[in-house]
Amino acid sequence: MGLLDPATTEAMIRKAQKRGKNIQFAALPYRIHKNKTEVLLITSRGTRQWLLPKGWPMDDLKPHKAAAQEAWEEAGILGRAHKHCLGTYRYRKARGAMRGQTIRVMVFPLEVHNFTRTYPEMGQRQRKWLSPKKAAKHIGHPDLAKLVRNFDPTFITPTP
Repeated sequence: MGLLDPATTEAMIRKAQKRGKNIQFAALPYRIHKNKTEVLLITSRGTRQWLLPKGWPMDDLKPHKAAAQEAWEEAGILGRAHKHCLGTYRYRKARGAMRGQTIRVMVFPLEVHNFTRTYPEMGQRQRKWLSPKKAAKHIGHPDLAKLVRNFDPTFITPTP
């Protein structure tokens, strides 16, 4: 699995928006705990499925920074978001005004430095640290599960 550089990421976003496609940005929160990689999953508010924090583009925020902002709001985590996109997946919106529409999600690794007890969406979601392989088993979407299962932080180039 190769990382997408920021220029390629931006080109994908422009192309999707030009075609009227919907795009979201997700954080793949990770940490090294007792010399092992762990990723953080959260539950969705509606269906309670295990997934990654994600959200819509935000004015004046680059995609990786928007993913980091969503991670804070939905999971109470702070850290360093990487500019390189880890990969993408698509899903069909199950609820709300965009129900039935296909959404492309770009996933950005987020090295977690702080895990807080209080955050904007606490009480609305559960959160759980798991190994990438165990996390993938909790995820219902096959393409996202594959991204998580194959995640290896040693392939990530540090973001200044």
